[in-house]
Amino acid sequence: MRWFAEYAWVDDAVLPGVLLEADGDRFARIVPGEAPPPDARRLPGLTIPGLANAHSHAFHRALRGGVQSGRGTFWTWRERMYAVADRLDPASYRALATAVYAEMALAGVTCVGEFHYLHHRPGGGAYPEPNAMGDALLAAASAAGIRITLLDACYLTGAPGTPLAGTQRRFGDGTPGAWRDRVRALLSRAGPDVRIGAAIHSVRAVPRAALPVVADFAREHGVPLHVHVSEQPAENAACLDAYGVTPVRLLGDAGALGPLTTAVHATHLDAADVALLGGTDTTVCLCPTTERDLADGLGPSGDLVRAGAPLCVGSDQHAVVDLLEEARAVELHERLRTGERGHFRASALLAAATWHGHAALGWPSAGRLEPGAHADLVTLRLDSPRTAGCAPSPETAVFAATAADVTTVVASGREIVRDGRHLTIDVPSALREVL
Repeated sequence: MRWFAEYAWVDDAVLPGVLLEADGDRFARIVPGEAPPPDARRLPGLTIPGLANAHSHAFHRALRGGVQSGRGTFWTWRERMYAVADRLDPASYRALATAVYAEMALAGVTCVGEFHYLHHRPGGGAYPEPNAMGDALLAAASAAGIRITLLDACYLTGAPGTPLAGTQRRFGDGTPGAWRDRVRALLSRAGPDVRIGAAIHSVRAVPRAALPVVADFAREHGVPLHVHVSEQPAENAACLDAYGVTPVRLLGDAGALGPLTTAVHATHLDAADVALLGGTDTTVCLCPTTERDLADGLGPSGDLVRAGAPLCVGSDQHAVVDLLEEARAVELHERLRTGERGHFRASALLAAATWHGHAALGWPSAGRLEPGAHADLVTLRLDSPRTAGCAPSPETAVFAATAADVTTVVASGREIVRDGRHLTIDVPSALREVL
């Protein structure tokens, strides 16, 4: 496969006239300044690496447009989310996730990190195949043409010392050992387009004694470990009351922080938390559209980067599926938090949406336009009402373009979006059918 990009973001610079050649699922050659070969697909606009959606809950997409009216909090929103979870089975979950992942593909996402905790039947009983719901997600990603890291979440309590109740029973395996045994069986699903990872849902849902079991599993198998951290002040208060330390400190004491770990949200941190995350090389995944939709707050993104924590981004509940908007909002939220502009270079925000996100999901060779990297690319229009008159630059990609400007998407050497349309799925129709 050969593509000729009018402009491409290569080695932190935008270059004109770039030939990109793939051998299977990897780039073989990236050659700037050549005349376009007659057999190469022309890519008018600005081409960037494939985007990584590092934090997804696919079934939350069903809430879009239905939970934005009236007042409330994260906790009242959660009850609406549980109602959606109650009605899904493996077949309906596969159909919903296929449509959602295809929507992500239209937005330039070539890899998704699915933070998966909807494991069992209503009431908590296992399906005949204990990983039927996880398998539904893997099949959905394959149908949509994108790679997936399935981050299987341990979820044992409703709060410290509180058993699971109601819908939460679908999430739990009973013991950390039972969770480990079920996820160990999932490891055989790993392949060229699939990674299996681990997740601690939160320190609300995994007791202190169980945290090392999940962390040790991730280390033993060398897989990513993700965890919701300090999304809400009430989470911090409950952790302090139960254990006398913050969630970040609790995770650090359990050996659950480090280069394999990604802390999701990390909104309500003190200075010691920030230093611990940065000092352990723990990645932080910000989900700005969700964090403002749920009135979670503004996390200290600038402090985290200065402390040494890499940033990536995710669309989480999918109130919006637009990784360019997530990247843009990292800077804009920091402006609101500090009252100053210019905290992150546009290229650093693109890195958060590309190679930092892929690395956090266990794909360190993805997210760059370079030989040997996964052959993922996304082309953005430069002639839309949003981008017309703008220079071909990282600033235009982050601060002017949106998902609506994506014209071409290639994932692992396979073209999945052309002229802004998914090649195999009628995405609006698929979403209407499942929502």
